[in-house]
Amino acid sequence: MNKEILTVVDVVSNEKNVGKEIIFEALEAALASATKKRFEDDVDCRVAIDRENGNYQAYRRWQVIDPEVVPELDPEAEDYEEAREAADMIAAGELPYPARQIWLADARARDAGLNGGDYIEEPLEAAEFGRIAAQTAKQVIVQKVREAERAQVVEAYEDRVGELVMGIVKRVERGNVYVDLGGNAEAIILKEHMIPRELVRAGDRIRGYLFDVRPEKRGPQLFVSRTAKELLIELFKLEVPEIGEGIIEVLAAARDPGLRAKIAVRSRDQRIDPVGACVGMRGSRVQAVSNELGGERVDIILWDENPAQFVINAMSPAEVVSILVDEDTRAMDVAVVEDQLSQAIGRNGQNVRLASQLSGWELNVMTESEAEQKSEEEVVKNQKMFMELLDVDEEVANILVQEGFTSIEEVAYVPEQEMLEIEEFDEALVGELRQRAKDLLLTRAIASEERLGDERPADDLLGMEGMDEELAYRLAAAGIVTMEDLAEQSVDELLELGGLDEDRAAHLIMKAREPWFAEAEQAQQSEVRVDG
Repeated sequence: MNKEILTVVDVVSNEKNVGKEIIFEALEAALASATKKRFEDDVDCRVAIDRENGNYQAYRRWQVIDPEVVPELDPEAEDYEEAREAADMIAAGELPYPARQIWLADARARDAGLNGGDYIEEPLEAAEFGRIAAQTAKQVIVQKVREAERAQVVEAYEDRVGELVMGIVKRVERGNVYVDLGGNAEAIILKEHMIPRELVRAGDRIRGYLFDVRPEKRGPQLFVSRTAKELLIELFKLEVPEIGEGIIEVLAAARDPGLRAKIAVRSRDQRIDPVGACVGMRGSRVQAVSNELGGERVDIILWDENPAQFVINAMSPAEVVSILVDEDTRAMDVAVVEDQLSQAIGRNGQNVRLASQLSGWELNVMTESEAEQKSEEEVVKNQKMFMELLDVDEEVANILVQEGFTSIEEVAYVPEQEMLEIEEFDEALVGELRQRAKDLLLTRAIASEERLGDERPADDLLGMEGMDEELAYRLAAAGIVTMEDLAEQSVDELLELGGLDEDRAAHLIMKAREPWFAEAEQAQQSEVRVDG
């Protein structure tokens, strides 16, 4: 029988490619389980198998419990409630599992060197390795083998996150695609990570981007995407040797999966055209990538350090006439000729959306005439603002606008030398303009502090949807400190504070009252359950 144990270990280890130690541990667990069945109480048994000759010995054991030690409990653990109940019993002087636990004082009566958490063991007759033990062992071994195989998969792929993987489609369930990567490794491509309208059948060979590996006991472990922009980049690395060699860099990518994509590249070697290298002879390289992505059209964009020039490149194939950059909001107004407006925007806004994602700037596309009109409106608006706030005539206001000034803060804090370089301005005028701007800003700051007062709004009011910091402080100054306070207000009461229109006031009040509605609905549901 002992030789039979060694034979089982050898056979299973070879067949399943699992270490012998895992099989030994499974057998020990199975024999311990069979031995426990001879006891009516919930005892704890341990079996030790000699790895050399197959002999085994069983032990009954008791865990030593120190009543002075309070265990640390993890609220996220599955057995949290059970562990907390056990801790409460120990604190009350009662052993939760007396058949397999012993108090520290009683344990030290047998062995003075014992501490809390140690075990006392007594030899006992082990169950024979018969039919029941073999059946239990089989179940444990199967489970251990599965766990070992899953651990091997995680170990093999955890360092490959961010790489391309290729496999054969095993099955398609509810839009999710399961892919056999070989070596007992199975990956899943979730429905939302599949290219829309892409037809995939069992037996198809498919590539994807490995973006996550999860060492979980059940369910999928390897997660692959067909929609990630990283897949596009990795495919170009595969098709364009210059990218793999580091001669050409891929700096950004954006995708509308299955339809269109843009990728930004630059060359470290001035002799090499990065766009041409990525396109390939007669478009062979970019076509190979497109075919892999279900016919997705790919635009190769030349990277530029200048954000405006990069956006001009990214808007291809539309031709940009002019571009206005707002660095504070990271937005650009992009003007194109009228007959290219639809091309610049693209179907359902696709072209401008991809260009925006690629560049990281918000892009507002308009015709040349619309851009001119908007520019004229901005000029008039800023002229009027300077005339009113700085009390200057139209000529001075016009000069400020022409020189690029758009705010009172700029007039106050732009270096004085820059303003002195304006041909029409002398030292006295510059000094007067700067002083007026600073006085205005100071007056605003004092008025704001007086208006807001010392009262601070509560966090729930500050974080409420539709609320901004200035309004929250104005509400707090009026005694409306919390969401509950706001919920009790009427629209007319809020309008009296000023700075709010009727629609926004109504929206804020209804948002503040949402917890009331939720509580009322919950109470109604409770009444229905009681009546039922």
